[in-house]
Amino acid sequence: MKKASAPPGASSGRAPEGRPLALPLEHIDEDPMQPRSAANPGFTVHSLAELAASIRMRGIKTPISVRHHPDRPGRYIINHGARRYRASRLAQLATIPGFIDDDYSETDQVVENLQRNELTAREIANYIGRELSKGLKRGQIASNISKSAAFVTQHAALLDLPEPVALAFNEGRVRDVTTVNELVTAYKSHPGEVAAWLREDEPEITRSAVKLLRAFLGAKFGEEDEITHGTGDATVVPSAAGPPASAQATLATPAGASRWRCTGILVRHGQGEGVLVLGRRPGGEGLAWLRRADGVEVEVALAGLVPLRLLGAGD
Repeated sequence: MKKASAPPGASSGRAPEGRPLALPLEHIDEDPMQPRSAANPGFTVHSLAELAASIRMRGIKTPISVRHHPDRPGRYIINHGARRYRASRLAQLATIPGFIDDDYSETDQVVENLQRNELTAREIANYIGRELSKGLKRGQIASNISKSAAFVTQHAALLDLPEPVALAFNEGRVRDVTTVNELVTAYKSHPGEVAAWLREDEPEITRSAVKLLRAFLGAKFGEEDEITHGTGDATVVPSAAGPPASAQATLATPAGASRWRCTGILVRHGQGEGVLVLGRRPGGEGLAWLRRADGVEVEVALAGLVPLRLLGAGD
């Protein structure tokens, strides 16, 4: 393919002594296929305004990378540096420092942004989906972006989420991949309860909140629930109908860290708070023993409780 011509002095992609070119902003186009979406946190008005202010004061320290536009002679498409380009326009600059690199692929963009931690989980998943649709295997994709096969598998799972979890993920209420996977695990066992919990008006769903939800569901349904902790160790939370308090399960922690015992679950009950007594067997299904703030233990319906946090021996 014949390369498009460049403006005078820019044909080689180099200024004297290897210095970057001063590329006119009006000759540069963004890549419509770039992996970062319009919803990327780096593209918010506030984020770009901060970068523009820095550019006005200090200039651009890292040149952008562009390639010749295949269809529009004299123009360029951005390889790397869309934020710097947008912020430079906000700062009303006429030119931006950059190098021309026609040896480009979408994978190069993904790797660059992954190294800078500038891609959201959704953007990574969308890229993996496009690569899978081309017939690439997950192992090939992992090798191309220098990530593990598990990384690719985790993010590929984001392309096929249960509807309530997908809605929370797409709305940006939950961003962490591990947290999403834990939500899916909980949903498979208790779809109704998890869907109702996700309908609560919480702007952000954290990993600790999901851990607490799974512990609460384990107590509510009289089962042991394995909760992922830290680097992937399993945490076993005893059920309300389980063993006595002396046999409380221990939260697994990463190697070298101290171990922590879960002694109860703090919940909201009506207008007050109390602690679920995990080692005392309730009188029937859907019930649990609750220790109120005054120390009195009462049997209550689990359906009316709102989990707040896990408690340890010192709480």
